[in-house]
Amino acid sequence: MILEPQRESFDGLEGHITYLNCAYMSPQLRASVAAAKRALSRRSKPWQIAAEDFFREPEESRRLFARLVGGDPDGVALVPAASYGIAVAAGNLRTGPGGRILVLEEEFPSNYYAWAELAERTGAKLETVRHPADHDWTSAVLERLDGRVDVIAAPNCHWTDGSLLDLERVGEEARRAGAALVVDATQSLGARPLDVRRVRPDFLVASAYKWLLGPYGMAFLWVAEERREGRPIEHNWINRAGSEDFSGLAGYAAAFQPGARRYDAGERSNFILLPMANAALRRLLEWGVKNISETLGLLTDLAEEGAGELGLLPVPRGRRARHMIGLRLPGGEAAGVAGRLAEQGIFVSARGACLRVSPHLYNTREDVLRLLDALSRELRRRGYPALIRSTLDQGRNS
Repeated sequence: MILEPQRESFDGLEGHITYLNCAYMSPQLRASVAAAKRALSRRSKPWQIAAEDFFREPEESRRLFARLVGGDPDGVALVPAASYGIAVAAGNLRTGPGGRILVLEEEFPSNYYAWAELAERTGAKLETVRHPADHDWTSAVLERLDGRVDVIAAPNCHWTDGSLLDLERVGEEARRAGAALVVDATQSLGARPLDVRRVRPDFLVASAYKWLLGPYGMAFLWVAEERREGRPIEHNWINRAGSEDFSGLAGYAAAFQPGARRYDAGERSNFILLPMANAALRRLLEWGVKNISETLGLLTDLAEEGAGELGLLPVPRGRRARHMIGLRLPGGEAAGVAGRLAEQGIFVSARGACLRVSPHLYNTREDVLRLLDALSRELRRRGYPALIRSTLDQGRNS
C-alpha cells in the first residue's frame, strides 16, 4: 500500500527544507518529541520513579522491536550503538588460524574494526569482498564462502549506495558452510522488511537514529536463541538475575536475566531515550514497513530515472534497496556537489563517489524533482553535459 505523505508527523521540517538524507539521521517524529518532553518532566521528579520503572519501558522496547523483526522479546538486547552490538557478536564467535572473516569493501567502520581486531587477536584472516561492478553483492559474497569461513559480517544494503545483499540466501548458505552471520541492519531496518525467522542471523544490530526514526545513542541487538548463553562485554547490576529486587543487589547473583538481556548495556533504562524510541517503533508498526518501502521506492525510482537522464550511474533498481539510491558522480565530485545542494536547502550525503539520496515519508515527488533540477544546474556549472530531462517534464505533468 502506498502511504500518503507524512510531513506533518515529523518535527523541524518547517519552511523550504528538502531533506533527502534519512540514511544520515532521521528528523524526530512529533510523537517522539512529545514523549521526550513528558519523560524529561518525569525525570525532574525522581521520587516518582519506582524500581519497576527501570524494567517497564525496556521490556516494552523489546516487545516492539521483536514485532518489527518477527522475533521474540527474549532475543532483544538494548545497547547504546551498533558498534556495541557488533562487539558483543565478535566477543562470542569462534575463529582462529586458518579461519576467514568476510566483510564488504568500504563497509561502515563499526562493522569493520571489531572484525579486524578479532582476526588480529586469533590469527584468523580478514577478507574484503570487492564491490562488484554489477552491484550483485549476494553472488560476490557466496563466491568467497567455503568451509573455512567462520563469520560473514554484512549489511542488508550497502551504506554508500543502497546496493542489496540477499540475506535469506546468504544466511542459508552460511549455515550450510558452518559460518556465523552477523548483520548490521542500521541502513535498512524500519524501511525494508526483514524477518529474523527467515534470515536466521546469529546476531543482528540496528541503531535507532536512522530508519527506526528514534533518538541518537541507542540501538537494538537481536540474538539467535543458540547465542543467548554467551559472554557479555560488560558486567552491570541490571542484567543479573533478581535485579528487580533492589534490596538484594549486594547478593551478587551469578546468573543473568533470561535470554539476550545478559547483553544489555549498563544504564539501559534510559528514562528519556527509551520513550522516544518506543514512540517511533509504534509509529513504524502502525505505518507498516512494507508500506514504507513501497512508498519510498516510488521516490527513489524517480531519482533513478532523472539521474540516468543526467548521465549519472545510479545503482539499478533490481540491485538496490527501495528506500535509498546512490548516484555515482565522475571525478570525485560528490562532496562538493552535496555542499552546493545544501546551500540551496537540499540535503543529501556524499558517501564515497556517490551522492546518497535517502527519502522518507516526509518527502514528495516535488522534493525529488527539486533535487534533480538543482543537480542538473550544478553539473552544468561544473562543465558536465547535464541536460534538462524530458522525464522530469513528464513527471511534473503526471
